[in-house]
Amino acid sequence: MRTRNIRETDYKQVKLNVNKVDSLSYKTISANASTVTKEWIVIDATNEVLGRLASQIAKILRGKNKPSFTPHADCGDYVIVINAEKVKLTGNKMTDKVYTRHTGYPGGQRYATPAEYLAKKPTFLIEKAVKGMMPRTRLGAAQLKNLKVYAGAEHPHAAQNPKQIKLNEIK
Repeated sequence: MRTRNIRETDYKQVKLNVNKVDSLSYKTISANASTVTKEWIVIDATNEVLGRLASQIAKILRGKNKPSFTPHADCGDYVIVINAEKVKLTGNKMTDKVYTRHTGYPGGQRYATPAEYLAKKPTFLIEKAVKGMMPRTRLGAAQLKNLKVYAGAEHPHAAQNPKQIKLNEIK
């Protein structure tokens, strides 16, 4: 008889706990275009390793650094990258790595190293690295438009009051 009373009380206690959980209302918040707050962020690429820099930029563009991240919505921030010409690559990649493209004509393969691209078009390396880390969808293309890369230290987005962050501050 004593064990029966213990079981009944345990059952009543469990029933009380279940009622407590049901009474709390936890709702999953899904961000959309009207509820997202977008910020402008400036990142200085001086002496940053290209791949590590690009992965952090891609994370910010997608919005994965925010607690309200929603995979199907553009909840990322605008990213301004300055000093793109001062980015570095580890090892011998500056001369040994080869970017291949094709003109569309027979025999139209063209090859270039990162050193050649830094001399001609310094923003290309960061843009290509970040693009390779973004989803290949319409949403990924729209998020990639939020990336602004500049070779020097000046940028025309001062009116947006961007905040400067360091890469080690990103979580």
